[in-house]
Amino acid sequence: MNSLGILKPLLTTLFLPPAGPLLLLALACLWMRRHPRRAQWMAIVAGVSMWVLSCQATAYGLNRWLLPSFAPPSAQALAGAQAIVVLGGGVHTYAPEQQEPLLTPSAQARLDHGLWLRRQTKLPMLYAGGIGWRAAGSQAVSEADVAALSVARAGQPPMDWLDTTSRDTAENAREAYKIMAPLNKTRVLLVTHDWHMARSLRQFESAGFTVVPAPMGYTQPPENLLFDFLPSDSGLQATHRVIREWLGLRLT
Repeated sequence: MNSLGILKPLLTTLFLPPAGPLLLLALACLWMRRHPRRAQWMAIVAGVSMWVLSCQATAYGLNRWLLPSFAPPSAQALAGAQAIVVLGGGVHTYAPEQQEPLLTPSAQARLDHGLWLRRQTKLPMLYAGGIGWRAAGSQAVSEADVAALSVARAGQPPMDWLDTTSRDTAENAREAYKIMAPLNKTRVLLVTHDWHMARSLRQFESAGFTVVPAPMGYTQPPENLLFDFLPSDSGLQATHRVIREWLGLRLT
């Protein structure tokens, strides 16, 4: 296993919420006896940041502030594309109800949108996803193969190409180009979540593609001012995603 590859998601996880504020709280506990005033302030900062970063309203605000957003493609843009590329979003390896791995909800949503675009445009489609860095050693089958099973279960025609080797977005782009450039399929509709599109667009253009963004899964704006400013697991997940993507844009 590439140690540098696994180090990136590990360090990111430790920095982002909830691990970041929890590590700060742990440090405050360690300093409580020797530096009580400093430890008290650190504990307050950890608690407040954990609350704020767990709110859906915070996730939406950070998304608008830190990340560009992309409109759905126009009819003219759809007409000019040569193929569809759907980026993977993860696999649930433990799914006893199906007795085989399943796509995560995020990955399934991307696949569903790609299939919808395929029905609208009649374009060929590639699914990009091997075994990610986080899943190395625990996942026996590539995400693209799991996606192919999902398409078959739905009674849909099989996808035209599967990238079963890439481990992250940069490799998604390079492997997709290796498959599609010899076929002169380099102007593509790129399907991924809106919050993931900026980094994906950069990687695919660097690989040699002309990209038409086809985003889905937008970060939801506040709907109820009371509940959207209260901590929730969905708010924490959304904030985590936004900050992770912002870091990815700055570091890649």
